[in-house]
Amino acid sequence: MGRLVCPPTATRDLQILIHIFTNALLSAASGALWRQMKQFALLILATALTASAADPLVKVSVLDNAVLCVRASRVPENVTEQIRAAAPPSHLAGTVLDLRFADDAATNAADYFIHRKLPLVILVNSQTRGPAIELATQLRASASAIVIGSTNAPAGLAPDLVVAVSADDEKAFQDNPYLKAVSSPYGSIPATNLIAFVDHTSEADLVRKRVKDGDDDGSVSTPRADPPQPVIRDPALARAMDLLKALAALHPARG
Repeated sequence: MGRLVCPPTATRDLQILIHIFTNALLSAASGALWRQMKQFALLILATALTASAADPLVKVSVLDNAVLCVRASRVPENVTEQIRAAAPPSHLAGTVLDLRFADDAATNAADYFIHRKLPLVILVNSQTRGPAIELATQLRASASAIVIGSTNAPAGLAPDLVVAVSADDEKAFQDNPYLKAVSSPYGSIPATNLIAFVDHTSEADLVRKRVKDGDDDGSVSTPRADPPQPVIRDPALARAMDLLKALAALHPARG
């Protein structure tokens, strides 16, 4: 019987479980024990595959069509391929590497962010541990990354900018950065990139709209405003995006 193959994206704990039960399966005697161990090992493998599909190690997104956001619980060796597979646009204001709750990183994980030569902001918190701290430290030194962290940031990695937010709220914001309400011991946390809508429609705009729409009965209707864009309410992420957009405005040739 062939050995069960552990999926490369499975978490470390699941990899260990698969290894243990695979060895037990291969060494078990034939009969009822064999069938029971086989079913149990296959169940563990299925659980690993399901967990990997539901919660990938790296999540890549582009926010406001301007900022590449890379959220990682562990930064694997193929992080470059995963980012490129998301096909981000070539012109970006910068990159946010979210290492909150991250506890591992491959030794070559910094290469992509160093070679991109884009402004980089790293998010950390008290749950950032081990190699993930080493990655943030390396990028701060070699890629001039700016570190944003909570007041209880990990030891040895003092953030450049401090954001007061609890770990529970950070977890909720990671799942949904547009979350409108969280239970925070720090009180209500306002969004930092919320701009009030102002209607700048002029009379000339109204006339042009009437001509374009073929409205010749003398009546003019007020054009409908575009729906408001969702507001990022994750305080650390919003601060990072504001910073990257400001840097892009000061250095438009970058990115």
